[in-house]
Amino acid sequence: MNSKLIKYQNEPIYLLFVGLLAASFFSATFLINRSISLDGGHWYWSASLRYFYTLLFLSVGFIFLKGFRFYKAILKEYFENILFWSIAGTIGFGFFYSLICYAADFSPAWVVATTWQMTILASLFVLTFFGKKLLKKIWFFTLVVFIGVTLVNLSHFDLSNLDKLLLGSIPILIAAFSYPTGNQLVWERKIKKEQEGVDIHVLNNSFAKVFLLILGSSPFWLILYFFINPTPPSSGQFISVALVSILSGIVATTLFLYARNHANTTTKLMLVDATQCGSVFFALFGEVLFLDGSFPNTIGWLGLIITISGLLFLTKSK
Repeated sequence: MNSKLIKYQNEPIYLLFVGLLAASFFSATFLINRSISLDGGHWYWSASLRYFYTLLFLSVGFIFLKGFRFYKAILKEYFENILFWSIAGTIGFGFFYSLICYAADFSPAWVVATTWQMTILASLFVLTFFGKKLLKKIWFFTLVVFIGVTLVNLSHFDLSNLDKLLLGSIPILIAAFSYPTGNQLVWERKIKKEQEGVDIHVLNNSFAKVFLLILGSSPFWLILYFFINPTPPSSGQFISVALVSILSGIVATTLFLYARNHANTTTKLMLVDATQCGSVFFALFGEVLFLDGSFPNTIGWLGLIITISGLLFLTKSK
């Protein structure tokens, strides 16, 4: 029975379903952030409170599921290397999510979700910066996706209002580079410590790395608070951000990692990664259904098709 279950969990159709389910929960980030913005909530609280909740949820999870000793090992790793985690956390989580939430004030959820797909392309530049070599056809499909994302943004904004266009797209592009940069810094550190023969059992745990990056971003959120002096959050915003933390930070991440762990071939792994493109369509239809949004025009649909097609070809080129 167990062997049959394991075999079923490795089937492409099963992995496709789980991956798309994860994408649907990931889309909650864009939808709820947009809803908060439309209700007048400040983007700072949408960003910082999510990490506070996630930190709380992860702490409880570590203590009850992994034991207090493992939790202490995570804290020890942070305090012994606080400068590294502050830099990686500020770039990978601080810059990343503050800019995503800021952009929600100017762009619909589906536009933010589509533009966010640029993080896959930004990862290529980040990998190149860290000395990794990539195939030429990957760069071609990178250009294709960039064209698609550009069309999506141009379809939504009035070109006479250039400020709104830039404020709705440039922050997401910066965020798209920040997120993989922070993650790559952690990966490089893990490899270095492994080569030095240092115990890296903490860095082998995906959720522990998320926890450390959140802790590392804490000084950034504190400084940002005094810099922008945001209006206090409403009780509704507290609840909404908690939902984002649960749906996207816990449920979606768990489902996605589960699907990746059961992808026992490169093809299946690429299939799971490709399912995350689905968050664009979930965000689009979610906005139309729940936020009185409108469907994109012809240029917008063309941009969506080009973006998704480029991403699918890109996953097959890895």
